[in-house]
Amino acid sequence: MNVLRPLRDSIEEDEEKKIECLTPQKIVQELDRYIIGQKNAKRCVAIALRNRWRRMFVPPEMRDEIMPKNIIMIGPTGVGKTEIARRLAKLVNAPFIKVEASKFTEVGYVGRDVDSIIRDLTEVTVNMVKEEEKKKIEKKAQESALNRLVDILLNNRRRERGEVHEVSSHKIDRERREEIKRDILENKMKDKIIEIDTSVPAFPIGIEVFGIGMEEMERTLKDMFSNIIPRKSKKKLVKVSEAYNIFYEEELNKMIDMEKVTKIAIKRVENTGIVFIDELDKIAGRESGHGPDVSREGVQRDLLPIIEGTTVMTKYGMVRTDHILFISAGAFHVSKPSDLIPELQGRFPIRVELSPLTREDFVRILKEPENALIKQYVELLKTEGVHIKFTDDAIDSIARIAEIVNERTENIGARRLHTILEKVVEEISFYAPDLKDREIIIDAKYVEERLEEVLKTEDLSKYIL
Repeated sequence: MNVLRPLRDSIEEDEEKKIECLTPQKIVQELDRYIIGQKNAKRCVAIALRNRWRRMFVPPEMRDEIMPKNIIMIGPTGVGKTEIARRLAKLVNAPFIKVEASKFTEVGYVGRDVDSIIRDLTEVTVNMVKEEEKKKIEKKAQESALNRLVDILLNNRRRERGEVHEVSSHKIDRERREEIKRDILENKMKDKIIEIDTSVPAFPIGIEVFGIGMEEMERTLKDMFSNIIPRKSKKKLVKVSEAYNIFYEEELNKMIDMEKVTKIAIKRVENTGIVFIDELDKIAGRESGHGPDVSREGVQRDLLPIIEGTTVMTKYGMVRTDHILFISAGAFHVSKPSDLIPELQGRFPIRVELSPLTREDFVRILKEPENALIKQYVELLKTEGVHIKFTDDAIDSIARIAEIVNERTENIGARRLHTILEKVVEEISFYAPDLKDREIIIDAKYVEERLEEVLKTEDLSKYIL
């Protein structure tokens, strides 16, 4: 008897194998493909992820005692905090949600309550599992949708030929069905208009719950009433191509076992979910007892049970948060992590500082990652038949200007590269449709010409770059 089997059954085997192959070194290597620098932060999240896999093989009596080591990332904006967490989740196909701590309010105040974090994470995971299940049955659903469409077109053809009351031989019907199916697959009938029956609610559901933070209640009530209210059949004239898509979605929804989807989703949230809480520094600080920030400490206290481990009621069932990994981030310019309430500090045992980006980092960001900004602009303009090439001195010039503007104004890290690059290629982007089959070299001289006027006046660079 394998005592480790129950937990392993709750997580799909392909995901388990994927995590098994991802050693901490390999995780860091994968993150390096998209994020420049920040080695310490990458090491921390890599160890946290690997510990999840290790926990699967711990004896059952110890397994529930091993809690995730939550992380606080400290660093200015635009240095890669969010991207590290997002890429980590994508790496192992883990449920992931990003929230901003400043959007939540203490229970009793108008605003969103912190339980909605887990409800939203569960919703994301259900949709994720649903899409995975759809992929498994899509061929069967396509065949069923095609057969329904053939039935309608065959009956229409019989009516046109006056064969409504005649009984055709199986051979003739089979031949006609094959002919119609072939025409559909070859797109010969895609614009033909046909009449189909669609299922709609017997009367419209008009529920509105007024008030900030009441979106969850409104959504739950609509879902509840949509299941109670009877549905009726409605005739609709559509093109064959549109009818096929309608039937395909209907067949998919009929074939999906939502009970199974919900069960898998809840297990996945509980065991592999990742919550990224941004702007944690905005709710840090001691209370003055009045003013607009009166509920900051209250939000911390409301977050505490969720991070510590509690059970949250969602529309899909009860979700335990004991083993969800929480990664929080903040600039902590004004406040510091020690300004958080002691209980919350204790729930984030790992703290890692991310260093500000330098000119050399900007050069690497522009050139090295698989999704590098330079590569994105090259591919975008290639769709218009325009081939642009950035020289090394152009990239150095962009990096230098980004560093200067960050020093002069607010330091927004790598996000500054977006605004500068957009300004550099603005003229080419605008006239791209008229520049087909042209190759354009962007060098340092071109970059400086495009940004010369902006950099002359410090006040102007604040608004343009």
